[in-house]
Amino acid sequence: MTQKIISECDNILNELCKFSDTTLFLGDPISDNRLLEFESKIGFELPVDFKYILSIHNSFSLSGTEVFGVDKRFGGSSLENVYDLEHLEVDNPLLKEFLPFSPDGFGNHYCLDLSRLDNYLCPVVFWQHDYIYVDKDDVETCSTSFIEWVKEVMIN
Repeated sequence: MTQKIISECDNILNELCKFSDTTLFLGDPISDNRLLEFESKIGFELPVDFKYILSIHNSFSLSGTEVFGVDKRFGGSSLENVYDLEHLEVDNPLLKEFLPFSPDGFGNHYCLDLSRLDNYLCPVVFWQHDYIYVDKDDVETCSTSFIEWVKEVMIN
């Protein structure tokens, strides 16, 4: 199963690389254990597609759509800082199991719903910062996985 996911990720990375350097930014690979440390910090396992792509390109963006990377040097755009901010310092904090990985530019985030990790993947939800959700099920699921989100939102 994971080999199929890795193959899909490689296909997506190949598609991303077809874009011009003026619209595409691909971060450096991760060669240490910071993804494992991040998982330990938040208490959730990350989906395979997300970990694999970040291990190759630790943060990336295409035409203004950004995916955060794991590195304190990114400052306010690091997964660690955004996770802490959106869970601890805002008026409408995210649920603990939501990992905000891409902002929409208006205070909202696409998030991985880590509580729904199944077969190494989890869905992507859209968290609207100024909406008070009565129930977790009210949060819109917009993609079945991170790799599907990259295809739908960034490439298509």
